[in-house]
Amino acid sequence: MRNKILFQLVLVFVVHGLTAQIQMTWEDFADVKFEPKYNATYDVNFLMPTFGKEIKSYRGQEVQIKGYFLDISGSGEVFLVSANPMASCFFCGAAGPETIIEVDFKEKPPFRTDQIVVVTGVLELNANNVDRCNYILNEATGRLIE
Repeated sequence: MRNKILFQLVLVFVVHGLTAQIQMTWEDFADVKFEPKYNATYDVNFLMPTFGKEIKSYRGQEVQIKGYFLDISGSGEVFLVSANPMASCFFCGAAGPETIIEVDFKEKPPFRTDQIVVVTGVLELNANNVDRCNYILNEATGRLIE
């Protein structure tokens, strides 16, 4: 009887561990180095990422991150979560590209720019497509932090 109870407890912890999202911090996303590389399509050098071993271990995993919601298109087409509010985000020159994550939501979110949110999604690492962010959360959902 005692072994059966112990087995059930272990099973509960294993199943919970397999289904729980990985809580990430912005420091986790700093595990990347950038080097300028020429892009013939745009005739300009872009800072292209080389992802570190630690961040690569999260690729394809469901992760969660807290940050500032940004609708950078202004029309509800391109969403980001950022370590910083819009006034000091990557595009304003106050931070690096590792401080933003492009978010492909399952459904259009009701959030407004600079609201603090927690976003959960499947992490994609983008090292080649200069038209997208280096980090992308696919199949994402979010909730507002009040």
